[in-house]
Amino acid sequence: MLFIKSLAIGFSIAAPVGPIGMLCIQRSLSRGFRSGLATGMGAACADMIYGLLGALGIAGIAATVPALGIVLKIGGGAFLVWLAWAIARESKGAAPTAASAGPRTSVSRDFVTTFGLTLSNPMTIISFIGIFAALGPSTAAQAGAGWATVLPMVAGVFAGSAAWWLCLSGATAALGKKIPLSYVHGIARASALVIGVFGAVQFVSGVRGLI
Repeated sequence: MLFIKSLAIGFSIAAPVGPIGMLCIQRSLSRGFRSGLATGMGAACADMIYGLLGALGIAGIAATVPALGIVLKIGGGAFLVWLAWAIARESKGAAPTAASAGPRTSVSRDFVTTFGLTLSNPMTIISFIGIFAALGPSTAAQAGAGWATVLPMVAGVFAGSAAWWLCLSGATAALGKKIPLSYVHGIARASALVIGVFGAVQFVSGVRGLI
């Protein structure tokens, strides 16, 4: 039962289409299924780490240290803006079929960048704090019972998050084969705009926290 609840947590946190979702869609369309899946797996692994922190009761520390939240907002926001610029520039390049045939290192880069980006998002921390707390005091008590209980929670969070990214990247890549190249570039530019707005808002929010 604890695994099932944690699986639902992982899926529910990954499912809302925010900047990471838009990035997964863009990469699935422009580079293919492998790139989109690598992007999603980076987010899933970061979710797994925060799931571990939440299960151990450590995640609350980040929420009580305002300075840490400010640094994460500014750094993550700046990275999102840069990523939006890179996506917009890439959308003017080669066709998706050529891009998806790129070197294997590009898939690793997709994973690493999304992993770092998800870790830098303070909303991910807050989401796990709130959802784990919503499960009730019994779960919190179980989380302190040892690794035999913590591991199923962490595995459930990862499985739920990974399931969402697998579905999203697979469906997007399959649909992308039927979309004209001009539409793919248009979607990429729209994705860059959404990601850039997310980043700018997060960056400004962090800077305001310094004032």
